Amino acid sequence: QVQLVESGGGLVQAGDSLRLSCAASGRTFAIYTMGWFRQAPGKEREFVASINWSGATTNYADSVKGRFTISRDNAKNALYLQMNSLKLEDTGVYYCAGARLPAGRTPSAYDYWGQGTQVTVSS
Repeated sequence: QVQLVESGGGLVQAGDSLRLSCAASGRTFAIYTMGWFRQAPGKEREFVASINWSGATTNYADSVKGRFTISRDNAKNALYLQMNSLKLEDTGVYYCAGARLPAGRTPSAYDYWGQGTQVTVSS
Protein backbone atom coordinates (compact mmCIF):
# COMPACT_ATOMS: atom_id res chain seq x y z
CA GLN A 1 0.00 0.00 0.00
CA VAL A 2 0.89 3.66 -0.32
CA GLN A 3 0.24 6.37 2.22
CA LEU A 4 0.11 10.03 1.25
CA VAL A 5 0.15 12.88 3.76
CA GLU A 6 -0.28 16.50 2.73
CA SER A 7 0.95 19.54 4.61
CA GLY A 8 1.45 23.24 4.09
CA GLY A 9 -2.10 24.48 3.82
CA GLY A 10 -3.31 27.56 5.63
CA LEU A 11 -5.02 30.93 5.50
CA VAL A 12 -3.46 33.47 3.16
CA GLN A 13 -4.45 36.67 1.43
CA ALA A 14 -5.11 37.05 -2.26
CA GLY A 15 -1.83 37.52 -4.10
CA ASP A 16 0.18 35.55 -1.55
CA SER A 17 2.11 32.36 -2.15
CA LEU A 18 1.90 28.96 -0.48
CA ARG A 19 3.77 25.71 -0.91
CA LEU A 20 2.06 22.40 -0.35
CA SER A 21 3.97 19.21 0.32
CA CYS A 22 2.96 15.57 0.11
CA ALA A 23 4.98 12.85 1.81
CA ALA A 24 4.64 9.37 0.36
CA SER A 25 5.44 6.15 2.20
CA GLY A 26 4.97 2.44 1.67
CA ARG A 27 5.20 0.97 -1.82
CA THR A 28 6.20 4.26 -3.39
CA PHE A 29 7.93 2.52 -6.27
CA ALA A 30 4.46 1.60 -7.48
CA ILE A 31 3.54 5.22 -8.15
CA TYR A 32 3.94 6.47 -11.70
CA THR A 33 1.86 9.64 -11.82
CA MET A 34 1.34 12.00 -8.94
CA GLY A 35 -1.16 14.79 -8.91
CA TRP A 36 -2.89 17.51 -6.96
CA PHE A 37 -6.62 17.92 -6.87
CA ARG A 38 -8.81 20.34 -4.97
CA GLN A 39 -12.37 20.49 -3.79
CA ALA A 40 -14.29 23.61 -2.85
CA PRO A 41 -17.43 23.44 -0.67
CA GLY A 42 -20.37 22.22 -2.70
CA LYS A 43 -18.26 21.45 -5.74
CA GLU A 44 -16.77 18.35 -7.25
CA ARG A 45 -13.13 17.46 -6.84
CA GLU A 46 -11.16 19.02 -9.67
CA PHE A 47 -7.78 18.43 -11.23
CA VAL A 48 -5.05 20.96 -10.47
CA ALA A 49 -1.77 19.50 -11.73
CA SER A 50 0.03 16.23 -12.37
CA ILE A 51 3.58 15.04 -12.93
CA ASN A 52 4.99 11.78 -14.25
CA TRP A 53 7.62 9.60 -12.62
CA SER A 54 10.65 11.34 -14.09
CA GLY A 55 9.22 14.81 -13.69
CA ALA A 56 9.64 15.43 -17.40
CA THR A 57 5.93 15.70 -18.08
CA THR A 58 3.61 18.02 -16.21
CA ASN A 59 0.03 19.05 -16.78
CA TYR A 60 -1.95 21.90 -15.31
CA ALA A 61 -5.53 23.01 -15.17
CA ASP A 62 -6.03 26.16 -17.21
CA SER A 63 -7.11 27.99 -14.08
CA VAL A 64 -3.71 27.58 -12.43
CA LYS A 65 -1.37 27.54 -15.40
CA GLY A 66 1.38 30.11 -14.98
CA ARG A 67 0.72 30.49 -11.25
CA PHE A 68 1.22 26.98 -9.83
CA THR A 69 4.20 24.68 -10.24
CA ILE A 70 4.19 20.97 -9.47
CA SER A 71 7.42 19.14 -8.71
CA ARG A 72 8.55 15.90 -7.11
CA ASP A 73 11.65 14.61 -5.38
CA ASN A 74 11.74 10.85 -5.77
CA ALA A 75 14.74 10.52 -3.46
CA LYS A 76 12.62 12.02 -0.69
CA ASN A 77 9.35 10.44 -1.82
CA ALA A 78 7.86 13.91 -1.90
CA LEU A 79 5.52 15.90 -4.09
CA TYR A 80 5.18 19.67 -4.01
CA LEU A 81 2.84 22.34 -5.29
CA GLN A 82 4.14 25.89 -5.34
CA MET A 83 1.18 28.25 -5.55
CA ASN A 84 1.78 31.88 -6.42
CA SER A 85 -0.58 34.79 -6.99
CA LEU A 86 -3.33 33.01 -5.10
CA LYS A 87 -6.91 33.97 -5.85
CA LEU A 88 -10.10 33.66 -3.85
CA GLU A 89 -11.24 30.87 -6.16
CA ASP A 90 -8.19 28.79 -5.21
CA THR A 91 -9.80 28.14 -1.84
CA GLY A 92 -10.50 24.50 -1.10
CA VAL A 93 -9.17 21.26 0.27
CA TYR A 94 -6.11 20.17 -1.67
CA TYR A 95 -5.48 16.47 -2.12
CA CYS A 96 -2.34 14.65 -3.13
CA ALA A 97 -2.96 11.61 -5.33
CA GLY A 98 -0.91 8.81 -6.85
CA ALA A 99 -1.57 6.50 -9.77
CA ARG A 100 0.12 3.22 -10.66
CA LEU A 101 -0.20 3.99 -14.38
CA PRO A 102 0.05 7.12 -16.53
CA ALA A 103 -2.94 9.14 -15.45
CA GLY A 104 -4.69 12.24 -16.66
CA ARG A 105 -7.12 14.62 -15.06
CA THR A 106 -9.79 12.23 -13.88
CA PRO A 107 -9.84 11.47 -10.15
CA SER A 108 -10.92 7.89 -10.79
CA ALA A 109 -7.61 7.22 -12.55
CA TYR A 110 -5.73 7.67 -9.28
CA ASP A 111 -5.28 4.81 -6.85
CA TYR A 112 -3.99 6.53 -3.72
CA TRP A 113 -5.18 9.65 -1.92
CA GLY A 114 -4.12 11.74 1.01
CA GLN A 115 -6.48 13.15 3.60
CA GLY A 116 -6.25 16.69 2.23
CA THR A 117 -5.03 20.05 3.47
CA GLN A 118 -7.15 23.18 3.63
CA VAL A 119 -6.16 26.27 1.67
CA THR A 120 -8.17 29.40 2.31
CA VAL A 121 -7.54 32.57 0.36
CA SER A 122 -9.07 35.74 1.75
CA SER A 123 -9.45 39.19 0.23
